[in-house]
Amino acid sequence: MIIDKQYIFKSTRLGFRNWIESDIELMAAINADEIVMEFFPGIATKDQTIEFIEKMQQQFAENSFCYFAVDKLENNAFIGFIGLSEKLFEAEFTPCIDIGWRLSSEEWNKGYATEGARRCLEYANEILKLEKIVSMAPKINVKSESVMKKIGMKKVLEFEHPLLINDERLRDCVLYQITKS
Repeated sequence: MIIDKQYIFKSTRLGFRNWIESDIELMAAINADEIVMEFFPGIATKDQTIEFIEKMQQQFAENSFCYFAVDKLENNAFIGFIGLSEKLFEAEFTPCIDIGWRLSSEEWNKGYATEGARRCLEYANEILKLEKIVSMAPKINVKSESVMKKIGMKKVLEFEHPLLINDERLRDCVLYQITKS
């Protein structure tokens, strides 16, 4: 049975949509991949993945954005998420809207994160009329920092992430931002 996936918007190779139930197992597998989760405190459980997807569905219902489920248009295969999410933890730059991505390691080094993040910035600018978007990552995550630079973001701050304060390897983070042109 072919499922007709309703895309909110597309880029050249990717479709961006709200989450559906069949994404749970696929996202749980990505979240359980130690390569993908290298710059997180640990892998995520299936229950944590369900909680994350429910939070994204709620954010989409409230704001018309979330970390969108992303499919490759060539075959409709789910590859992870790219999108926007509210960040409310206590820091000098919050509350804020973050752009982020997490893709299956099999889909790395194909330009999907950069292509998808650029398209999400267009959506944020043209449709949502958001004034400022940030992105953050542990300083050791140079791959994500590279994507931030490629999509035109500028480094504004280094900070100790309050949710990672007890993780010596991950707590020192970078914050990039881009403002509406």
